[in-house]
Amino acid sequence: MSGILNSSIGRKFAMALSALFLMVFLLQHFAINLLSVFSGDTFNEVSHFMGTFWAVQYLLQPVLIFGVIFHFVMGFVLEIKNNKARQISYAKNNGAANSTWMSRNMIWSGLAILAFMVLHFIDFWIPEINTKYIVGDMSGMHNGEYRYFHELVEKFHSPLRVGAYVVAFVFLALHLLHGFNSAFQSIGANNKYTKGLKTFSKVYAIGIPLGFIFIALFHHLTGH
Repeated sequence: MSGILNSSIGRKFAMALSALFLMVFLLQHFAINLLSVFSGDTFNEVSHFMGTFWAVQYLLQPVLIFGVIFHFVMGFVLEIKNNKARQISYAKNNGAANSTWMSRNMIWSGLAILAFMVLHFIDFWIPEINTKYIVGDMSGMHNGEYRYFHELVEKFHSPLRVGAYVVAFVFLALHLLHGFNSAFQSIGANNKYTKGLKTFSKVYAIGIPLGFIFIALFHHLTGH
């Protein structure tokens, strides 16, 4: 494993795999959150299952946390190494003419997403962990009731928090617009399906963040 990560191609390949894994999780997370727009009870039931099912808690959740940490650490490593290469390249060429704004600023959009994830963990994940593992109620219940939907709506009462979520998802869209397509290229998905993959990556990169923004605004504006 260390040998693979010591090579430039290996690091990019590992980065791409972690990115694709996180994008699958993001799609699943969006699908569950979207349920809150249509039915609070259904959202509670699905959230309860995801929050208490042993395979999710003790297998998938640790893998997800590792994937998030790995992706960000590898992103910083690649950025440091790429900066050294850019210094030579930019001395000979116009950097803006040879790369997009998004590709040159992936580290900043990544940092914005990381800051959002800290806020998101404080809002939802840490209270859930407190209920199950510190308070000791493994049912995931707060005072005898499932409060997943209630807490979601409550968090979106604040216009400042909703604004932070909207800004974060705009940065996520910018990050995905370059990152999704780059991930496919890094794993060698350059073939007759490349055009279709590029179209799909744009739809995903714009559609999923917009969907999350819609959910936040819906609960903020309707209050339920």
